[in-house]
Amino acid sequence: MTTTQSGSGRHRRRIRFGLPIAAAGVAAAVAAALLTSTAGAATAAPQPTVKPATASVPSAELERRVSGALAGDDAAGETSKKSSYAAGGDDSTASPMVIGGTTTSITTAPWMAQLWYYDDRGTASEDDDLGFFCGGAVVAPTKILTAAHCVKGYDWYSYGAIVTGTNQLPTSDGSGGSDLHGGTVSLPYRQWYHPSYSATTIDNDIAVITLGSKVKATPIRMTTSGDTASYASGTSAKVYGWGRTSSTSEDISQSLKSATLPVQSDSTCAGYFGADFVKGHMVCAGKPATGSDSGTVSACNGDSGGPLVVNGRIVGVVSWGVQNCVAKGAYSVFSKVSTYVGAAYPRVEDTNISGDHKADLWVRNASTKTGYSKDSKGSSFAARESWGNWNGVNVVLQTDLDRDGYQDLVYRRSSDGDVFWTHYVPSAQSWSTKKIADNWKTRTRVITPGDVNGDYLPDLISVDSGGTLYVYPGKGDGTFGTRYSVRTGWNQYNSVRGHGDFTGDGKADLIARQASTGDIYLYKGTGKTGSEAFSSRIKVRSHWTYNAFDAVGDITGDGKADFLARTTGGTLYLYKGTGKATSEIFATRISVATDFKQYDIFG
Repeated sequence: MTTTQSGSGRHRRRIRFGLPIAAAGVAAAVAAALLTSTAGAATAAPQPTVKPATASVPSAELERRVSGALAGDDAAGETSKKSSYAAGGDDSTASPMVIGGTTTSITTAPWMAQLWYYDDRGTASEDDDLGFFCGGAVVAPTKILTAAHCVKGYDWYSYGAIVTGTNQLPTSDGSGGSDLHGGTVSLPYRQWYHPSYSATTIDNDIAVITLGSKVKATPIRMTTSGDTASYASGTSAKVYGWGRTSSTSEDISQSLKSATLPVQSDSTCAGYFGADFVKGHMVCAGKPATGSDSGTVSACNGDSGGPLVVNGRIVGVVSWGVQNCVAKGAYSVFSKVSTYVGAAYPRVEDTNISGDHKADLWVRNASTKTGYSKDSKGSSFAARESWGNWNGVNVVLQTDLDRDGYQDLVYRRSSDGDVFWTHYVPSAQSWSTKKIADNWKTRTRVITPGDVNGDYLPDLISVDSGGTLYVYPGKGDGTFGTRYSVRTGWNQYNSVRGHGDFTGDGKADLIARQASTGDIYLYKGTGKTGSEAFSSRIKVRSHWTYNAFDAVGDITGDGKADFLARTTGGTLYLYKGTGKATSEIFATRISVATDFKQYDIFG
């Protein structure tokens, strides 16, 4: 169908919204070991220079952006495509658009986020200004899940603002700022959208925006990759948003609305939308629209990017629908989150030293004891940057225990086995170090795998001298809940590594090498606690003779965890993850450097 533009001038009384136009208890001993007091004379706390993400963008500028977007009338992600199902056979535009909803408090949906975008194009004229709105959901303290059509083609760091903590849309204060009605405005620091997103078909329509600072909003989790029950026909789901409440008015709701929609089967959705509905990638919901506001309950313009929720988890992201939302027989269409959690969740886990979407490498020189970071360039690493003297430690691991978007390190002191967490504090613009474990000298492995139990908070793993693996569930503040064991026998492995998801299901996994054979095994994360935290091992490689390994996460930026291995001669190889839980778990190795024999710690 043909896209209909929203008019060439600026309309200062209303806003149209981001949407594509398209068809379609710890035991006493353990409690004593996990401490949270300041570390005092902790060894080797790093002091690298960190530029806070929000330093160059004051809140006044963010409010200006909100005010500008409030006056806008543009739409995100406009495309052109012929409609094969428009009512009456005309070329009707289709838009992700809550009609028939009820007002909802922010305490009911504390994770809801408003995405405001405003670019004045650097001119005095208002005619070329770009301003639009999308919805989203807080899935971690610095992460917003939304639609790709709200993100692709836009520079959210330079022109965007995210408002959380209120069920009211902002209003202009008359002086270039905005009344946020108790909400908090945040800087969109980084953005990611699915690499296979198509603006023409609105396929793979999912994205994550990373904020420059943590928000207080309580996050909501995405559903899991194996979830089928949430998509069963007739399942009751709720959609949330500030979108249009009538097909006859462009005005959206000043207050957050929600509506209950029954999930429809793929066959029902395809029966109405035809080939425009991509089975497995999309889900539709709602009763067939009546042709008018009366009797119709639907997502509508302005809800784009917002969540469809079943049993407290996001199962869909508002993607597209028919023009004006009420065409007879139509349904609301959402991106199917169970399909995309494997790609989107690594973005929740993607904190790294340089602040992009690629996991970086941390190493220590064996002779000088100098620590270095090396920024990932996707298939290689940039020149090393010094982090100073790291003498007196024998483990260094990258993580983000407080989920603030800044890289943390966990390290173990050689002399007594005490383990420390060092992290950057943006408000103080300095580093803070705390002891998190006492006398782990005999622990044969310490690992920071990310989120093991599915609560979106990074965890800590250790293997004791007897070969029992313990998971310490993180609380998001450098403290941990009651540990639980995951089988014994782990000392048969001379390497256990893991950081992120190797299989594409959105769950943290482990890679282990058997000492006697050199065989490599995958332990798939299940998202469960206790002995079932990891599935039975799967052999994925035989007789690896490398003498050092590292797993730092997604080095390439494609959403899959990667692996590093060093030869005795010092050549470092990158094994790109494929997402397959088989012998094809890694692609053909790539040599990234030949001088890595000098390093004795890989973080």
